[in-house]
Amino acid sequence: MLFPVFRIKALVLEENKLTINQLKYVITISKSSSMREAAGSLFVSQPALSASIAELEAELGMVLFERTNKGVRITPEGKDFLEYAKKVIGQYSVLEERYLSEDKHKERFFVSTQHYTFAIKCFTKVVKAFDPETYEFNIHETRTGEVLENVRDLKSEVGVVSFTGDTEKILKKLIKEYQLEFVPLMTRETYVYFWKNHPLANRDSVSIEELGEYPCVSFEQGSENDFYLNEEALGNYHFKKMIKSDDRATSMEIIAELGGYSIGSGMLSGQGQVLKGLISVKLKEEDPLTIGYITRKGHKLSSFAKAYVDELNEYKEI
Repeated sequence: MLFPVFRIKALVLEENKLTINQLKYVITISKSSSMREAAGSLFVSQPALSASIAELEAELGMVLFERTNKGVRITPEGKDFLEYAKKVIGQYSVLEERYLSEDKHKERFFVSTQHYTFAIKCFTKVVKAFDPETYEFNIHETRTGEVLENVRDLKSEVGVVSFTGDTEKILKKLIKEYQLEFVPLMTRETYVYFWKNHPLANRDSVSIEELGEYPCVSFEQGSENDFYLNEEALGNYHFKKMIKSDDRATSMEIIAELGGYSIGSGMLSGQGQVLKGLISVKLKEEDPLTIGYITRKGHKLSSFAKAYVDELNEYKEI
């Protein structure tokens, strides 16, 4: 059942109908294993939360969550409603931050990105170039899905994402659905990152077969979208040893301590060059990454966002 965002907005405006809090409840419950866990996260009582959701379901005429002895599970109708709820809450948060915050007069600029150092360098250049008297700038290094959602909801003006041959179709589908625009910057071959004292660190190239005895460290994308929104090459390969992490520093420590490796674009360091203890070696198996940036269609970029895009375009090769 489709549930247009304008219908949700209309209900929000009606007295004693759908509320912002109820939308937040739905989003929190969808991320929780039980009503008890969700209630704890929201700092409300479980009976009050259950009653609020029951009231919402009655108003909508649909069941959003199935209750079982193992917890709660979102229904297909609930999933559809959830997507629109996220959009409304995202837009509301932007309005709240910009117009109701005590710091509403501060200059603001937000970016979301996959794990690329060049995106961070471009951000710092913008901060140095403008350096307003008061500001709140934010660069959010996060999962692919959240980068897309943040730009869709204008929590971030610009996002940096990538895709491989395996993930291109689904990523472009989401870009279209979210009314985003993608500008490709570069295509990068596949590299393996080792700690500098790893037995394979001084090789000119390595193969997947040679990596078999070492743990692969990959950025966690979330259970539902782990494969389809993977930001790394060879996302469909079955690695014998896999460790998931959602933090760059944690990943580097694991690679150093366990003799592991990660797969990327070679942009953390140049081939054969050490950066913070990491060294990149060419992977024989090819699965090129196309890297670029996304913006919201029709959105007029701020001066900060325009400057950031200009910095990103300095890396443009395609």
